[in-house]
Amino acid sequence: MAVQQERHKRAVPPLDGEGLERLAVNYAGRYAVTRAKLKAYLARKLRERGWGGEGEAPVDGLVERCARLGYVDDAAFATARAESLSRRGYGARRVDTALKVAGVDEADGAAARAHAESEAWNAALRFAERRRIGPYADAWPERPEREKKLAAMLRAGHPLGVARKIVAARPGEFPEADD
Repeated sequence: MAVQQERHKRAVPPLDGEGLERLAVNYAGRYAVTRAKLKAYLARKLRERGWGGEGEAPVDGLVERCARLGYVDDAAFATARAESLSRRGYGARRVDTALKVAGVDEADGAAARAHAESEAWNAALRFAERRRIGPYADAWPERPEREKKLAAMLRAGHPLGVARKIVAARPGEFPEADD
């Protein structure tokens, strides 16, 4: 039986204004973040380490300052996320959900949502190709298998009409997009 030794963690001092700012800049520099994600990260760090400065921790002001300086750009984040998801074959509904989870508001995400809508048909075909659905299938599947493929397309955020049209296509026969 192995004997476990206690590991002594080094006591980390509570955060002050400078330490909180350093954390915010490092996090925003390392990851693509939104205002909401940066705020949640800083709140988590404050819960873990505590606040040693005077008054309340200036989280909101720090997040807005990072946005003003260009370290955090919700609109650019939304556009990049929408393009990435569309390239991978996800539909507009899935893009919208991802933006809401990331904390992107309606105004900052409008262009990204419009991009996802305009790329809906192409994204559906890319998803079908990746998953070997409809025109990309090796053989015509039985009804239970087609229903599974339809469900997969719906979970990927594609509208029911588009998903049905692609799933119903025979292998090698590409359906036309409805405008």
